[in-house]
Amino acid sequence: MSSDKPCLICIVGPTAIGKTSLSIELALALDTEIISADSRQFFKEMKIGTAVPSDEELRTVKHHFIQTRSIFKPYSVGDFKNEALALLEDLFSNKNCVVMVGGSGLYIDAVLYGLDEFPNVPKGIRKQLNEELTDHGIQRLQEELKNSDPDYFNKVDIHNPHRIIRALEIIRATGKPFSSFRKGSLDDSVTNKTFDTLLIGLKAPREIVYDRINKRVDQMIEEGLVDEALNLLPYKELNALQTVGYKELFSYFEGKHTLDEAIDQIKMNTRRFAKRQETWFKKNDSIHWFDHDTNPQIIIDFIKKTIQ
Repeated sequence: MSSDKPCLICIVGPTAIGKTSLSIELALALDTEIISADSRQFFKEMKIGTAVPSDEELRTVKHHFIQTRSIFKPYSVGDFKNEALALLEDLFSNKNCVVMVGGSGLYIDAVLYGLDEFPNVPKGIRKQLNEELTDHGIQRLQEELKNSDPDYFNKVDIHNPHRIIRALEIIRATGKPFSSFRKGSLDDSVTNKTFDTLLIGLKAPREIVYDRINKRVDQMIEEGLVDEALNLLPYKELNALQTVGYKELFSYFEGKHTLDEAIDQIKMNTRRFAKRQETWFKKNDSIHWFDHDTNPQIIIDFIKKTIQ
């Protein structure tokens, strides 16, 4: 690391592993602020189902990008990258380090490594894919992606139709795997960035991660997730709501499942999501991994030694 550059400390790992509490401990110890890179926590209409930090946690340390957007206004990973980089430039004017935390690997990578460039696609292809989704359901599109680009299939949330369609429109338009366009050179915003990065990952045996997920879902239900999802039912087609915790309850409201079945599906799909997160982050050799129950002071000492 360069001694004259500030440092962006990224806390990553699967959902429910304890990233939020660690990030707060780090921010307090390092006298800094937190940038959330959880793409679901951006939206103010989705609080319970996205495990937004508690009011007390938000008061303890200043957070950015928490419930600052509306589901009714599109917000892309490119938008986040540009706004996060601009915010970092401002924060680094009086902070030696900033903490960024989240499980959305694509959003973190956008800030750290930039975004790949994708070719333009004729609008007719997306229209056709949307019609196929309506007529035949998502399973057929999932199978096409699995056969056409197994690498991306193993990383993406296969229950998110927006992500599936985005990949397939590139594949159909170019005849090449979507993942082949995700290995490009770094963009100027990254190659010219004025800060160093340090990545800290939290890990735990899979059975522990799954148990923590199950308990978190039960807690969300107790806190009122069903009512929150019911209020959002009229807007279920919005991209922001194509996510675990809401889709399953929308199906329950429509009579496709019982409530118990919907809750079980939320747990199952969240476990699947956590597995994909682990796969994504484990491919990054620059992450320093710690067990989820490591004393925070040990991680703090490691960070201070590394950045100083």
